This record gives sequence, structure tokens and C-alpha cells, in this order.
Amino acid sequence: MAGWPYNTSKWAKLREAKLAEKPLCEICQRRGIVEPAVAVDHFIAIRNGGDPFPPLSGLLSLCVACHNEKTASFDKPGADPFRRRFKGFDADGNPIDPFDAWHVERPGGGQRTGDARLETARQIRRLLNKIERE
Repeated sequence: MAGWPYNTSKWAKLREAKLAEKPLCEICQRRGIVEPAVAVDHFIAIRNGGDPFPPLSGLLSLCVACHNEKTASFDKPGADPFRRRFKGFDADGNPIDPFDAWHVERPGGGQRTGDARLETARQIRRLLNKIERE
């Protein structure tokens, strides 16, 4: 984590703000586990066109295990863009990955559907903007 933007004071302040806002691992919480967050991760990797300094809603507070899980399965070069970033389901049986197609609403505001796909970083940005407005 020594390279830009992680070695800047701007990132340090953003990271600190995110951990202050969400001090527990957001993915572990979905699993029903209370674990302190120590890492802050971009929803959209910088190398995939993500903003290096996004709003707090564009970041995840994660524990080491969840950060390593996401990095190993999704962020590595050549990873399947439709792969789940986080495996597992919550107590209601819904996928814990916030970007799983299950969480995408159908056009026209219908029921959630598991067959929708977030195909581009642009669609993910739109989803983040929608979350911010809510």
C-alpha cells in the first residue's frame, strides 16, 4: 500500500473518516459477525477507472480477512468481473456482496432479480450515486 494515492495525506484523511463512520467490518456485519475494520477498500478499483478519492459511500470498511478475500478473488488482474467479491449469504438468504446482481432492481422498480448484471464501472458508479442520494 505504499504507492499513490495511498501514500498521500488526502487518502489518510479519507481512510480515517471512513473508519470513523464505519468502525466495524461491513461484510462481517452482513454475516452477523462483529469485527473491527482495519482496511478501507474502493468499491471500484482505481485501475478499473475508480476514483482514487471517492465519497465515503464509494468505500468499504473491512477487516483484514474480508479485504484479503476481495483482493484475492476479485481485484487481481484477469479476474472475472461477474464474480462475487464476497462469498456467503446473510440470515435472510440474500448474498452479502453489495454488488451481487440480486441487489439490482429491475427496470421500472420491480422485484430484485438475480439475472441482472452490472457490466461496467459506469453502471456501478450510477448505483453508487443512487445510494448517495437515498
